[in-house]
Amino acid sequence: MVEQDTIKLLRECDAGVKMGIASIDDVLEHVHAQELKTLLSKCKSEHEKLEQEIEHLLDGYHDDGKNPNPMAKSMSWIKTNVMLAMSETDATIAGLMTDGCNMGVKSLNKYLNQYEAADEVSKDITKRLINLEEEPTVNIRDFL
Repeated sequence: MVEQDTIKLLRECDAGVKMGIASIDDVLEHVHAQELKTLLSKCKSEHEKLEQEIEHLLDGYHDDGKNPNPMAKSMSWIKTNVMLAMSETDATIAGLMTDGCNMGVKSLNKYLNQYEAADEVSKDITKRLINLEEEPTVNIRDFL
């Protein structure tokens, strides 16, 4: 049970971190303020580092990981593009990123509770990803 919950939790982290990277990529070219661009680029870099760590652990279990749900990814892309078409401002981007991060935190906490038999290493990675998702919501408030 420990190994199954560990793999499932790591898969959800893998999907979440990939979704975060894709979401940042979707908005980064539309950012006007250099400070916001720097914050988002740093956040993306931290996500990529954690992604490598997650993939390394999943490799140890001979698991390929998990991609984000295609429907969720499509809906996120559509929402982002519609919102930016209506108002391509840093406030719009900050709002989109805040909403996405909040959804990520909610999902990751759900999985952390659902896969409670997971090992401590995977729980720690999940908590680090949660913290990584919470950080931008604080740092980009000034742009809302």
